Amino acid sequence: MGLTDDIIIEVKNLSKSFGGVKALDDVNIAFEKNMITGLIGPNGAGKTTLFNIISGIYKPDCGEVRFKNMNIEKLPAHKISQLGIGRLFQDIRIFRKLTALENVLVAFPNQVGEKFYEPIIKRNKFLKSEKNNIQKAEELLDFVGLKDYKNTLAENLSYGQQKLLSIARLLALDAEVLLLDEPASGIHPYFIEKICNLIKDLLKMGKTVIFTEHNMNVVLEIADWVYLLNEGKVIAFGLPQEVLEDKITKEVYLGV
Repeated sequence: MGLTDDIIIEVKNLSKSFGGVKALDDVNIAFEKNMITGLIGPNGAGKTTLFNIISGIYKPDCGEVRFKNMNIEKLPAHKISQLGIGRLFQDIRIFRKLTALENVLVAFPNQVGEKFYEPIIKRNKFLKSEKNNIQKAEELLDFVGLKDYKNTLAENLSYGQQKLLSIARLLALDAEVLLLDEPASGIHPYFIEKICNLIKDLLKMGKTVIFTEHNMNVVLEIADWVYLLNEGKVIAFGLPQEVLEDKITKEVYLGV
């Protein structure tokens, strides 16, 4: 049976074990298109494992992952990325010795010039493509609030600015679905507010956002729908306020 028009990713009966420990245990979740969906739960609940399976880093022991009516659970990570699923990792993955602009430029896929001979035999096409990419990279830096830092080395940016740069690099992939692993962790409240606003703006660009987060204020601020995981199982789901006020959530996650 195919996905409905509103569902962009569906995981069915998904399980994954590591050394006898079940990280995911028969998980069923449907992610709606053009929505912000939050995955919450204590450490070890299975959130990052789920991201790793959707993005192709891990293969499930059993179950399916369907993206726009296509089974993708057996595809390698780069193929899944090419289909339109981008991943922001919790640890910042940028090139520290490159400028902010250069960091975004190298993130664009399928660039003219990736083959060593192309800048020579396709010089005009290469120069035009390079000019267009610079313009797009500057627009992305402007979107995340780093326009004035385009020539700054990434290592000289603050941690919050580096998070913003990693989001700009992710957007350079032009993926339809964005998996954001704790986008607000470890940063100043000023940048938390900025990232929350950015994530909400992504919906206007037609993106679908799925994120994990321990900051419940962020979850309440940006999520349209929330799933609570614990010990590899989905144990609650619904509107953010409803899930966070649920007795089960308070017991297993908030400890009250």
